[in-house]
Amino acid sequence: MKTKAVRLYGKDDLRLEEFELPQIKDDEILAKVVSDSICMSSYKAAHQGADHKRVPNDVAEHPVIIGHEFAGEIIEVGSRWQNEFKPGDKFSIQPALTYEGGPVGVLSAPGYSYQYIGGDATYIIIPKEVMEQGCLLPFNGEAFYPASLSEPLSCVVGAIHASYHTTPGSYVHDMDIKENGKMALLAGVGPMGLAMINYVLHREDRHPSLFVVTDIDQTRLDRAASLYTKEFAASRGIELHYVNTACENPVEVLRGISGGTGFDEVVVMAPVPAVIAQADAILGFDGCLNFFSGPSKPDFSAPLNFYNVHYASTHIVGTSGGNTDDMKEALDLMGKGMDPAGLVTHIGGLNAVIDTTLNLTSIPGGKKLIYTHLTMPLTAIADFAEKGKTNPVFAELDRICKAHMGLWCIEAEKYLLSHADSLE
Repeated sequence: MKTKAVRLYGKDDLRLEEFELPQIKDDEILAKVVSDSICMSSYKAAHQGADHKRVPNDVAEHPVIIGHEFAGEIIEVGSRWQNEFKPGDKFSIQPALTYEGGPVGVLSAPGYSYQYIGGDATYIIIPKEVMEQGCLLPFNGEAFYPASLSEPLSCVVGAIHASYHTTPGSYVHDMDIKENGKMALLAGVGPMGLAMINYVLHREDRHPSLFVVTDIDQTRLDRAASLYTKEFAASRGIELHYVNTACENPVEVLRGISGGTGFDEVVVMAPVPAVIAQADAILGFDGCLNFFSGPSKPDFSAPLNFYNVHYASTHIVGTSGGNTDDMKEALDLMGKGMDPAGLVTHIGGLNAVIDTTLNLTSIPGGKKLIYTHLTMPLTAIADFAEKGKTNPVFAELDRICKAHMGLWCIEAEKYLLSHADSLE
């Protein structure tokens, strides 16, 4: 079967190509990709090429398919897996494998390391290690976009679970955020910040009693506040604040909101030294700083108050990705009604992947959602109305999204898949 895919050959070298997939083996699965959301990690891989820890050294000779936040449906199942999977099953994939036999060893991951599996493709071959690791995850929802977004959501699930606290006189760590504690999310209204807010408000256990979300962009703060309201947070027993820290003394403001104690958890969503210093300054006793957003430069550093590390028991953790259990938790929450649509601000087809990936940091908004069997320029949902003046498909998408608070939704996805221009 032929596939069309965006493949990485080296630094800044992405190519949209059509090529033949090999016949699947007994321990492999042939699948159709429907949607993929573009991640900052793909941006980093595209710019770093073989220097990226998950990209093979021989990528120039054996290019890899990019994209790792994807969903689709199974087409053909090798004999080994026919008791577990069947054609027509919807799926999502946990890309963070721990498999020594991959192209780059234990760091191998779909979307970075493989020739025949990645999210920015029409058809893929799922290798045996994905099934052996339990990373091919069934999804029973009506739309595909929630399954694509389950991977980024799993990253915030993992970050929350990685937080920890100590008990005086004991060296046993109590994992996860502090029940009814005080939590701050700094630079917290980008795509992954919105995912974090969504999860904290919807998870079924361990809520903070105080949750403060900051940014320096009031427009983005206002959008977040309209999607994840103080009223809904209050119904979950959480006092929610949105704070613009483009002020004279943000540390004083934030510590004041905490009642002077500082925060039990502070999550940093941007690799900016000033934001990290701010996070360190608002930690309370036994406070945990989670450095979530990974920097692209290996010499990145920021100041840390080691007096407080010693005398106030403050500590720091960092997480990269989520594990399979985190992704299952994300899928379960979405199955119970948690909609991740607030993360999505742009829609596009496979033809839009290269420019979007290489220029991701300069494109404002949240998640860029790609439908891989379509030809469509990357388009902000907010621009559907303007494009709808000359294109009836965009006009109808605008009508549908406006009926859902301006958000992407199941109805919009179904309409797009049946009416937009096909890549074929």
